[in-house]
Amino acid sequence: MDEPTPREMCAFEAGIKLGALFHQFIGTPVSNASKASLEEAIRSAVMNQPYVKRVDVRIKPEVLERASKNAFGYASLTPEMLEASVWIEYRGVTCRGRLAYVEDKRYPLMWVEFE
Repeated sequence: MDEPTPREMCAFEAGIKLGALFHQFIGTPVSNASKASLEEAIRSAVMNQPYVKRVDVRIKPEVLERASKNAFGYASLTPEMLEASVWIEYRGVTCRGRLAYVEDKRYPLMWVEFE
């Protein structure tokens, strides 16, 4: 079996990071007051992993606002609320893994972009 190329490993690492981020944090209680700290916690957790150069996380305020209009003022983090990007560098190759909810598919998708 051939060893994966640096490009293949870069894409694999991006996928692993986004998959872990998604499955670890979906369902986390979040409110307007805790939104920024949850975004930072997610960023910090992913930054601990190998080959990660940068992480951007955004909890969409408009989706959170709608979801948290209840008697308790918070909601569970859902795929519709979350956008994330992770930049991976592996043996001179850099890629950006992205996670976003795609409205027309009604599904959270992950993909990789190469520089």
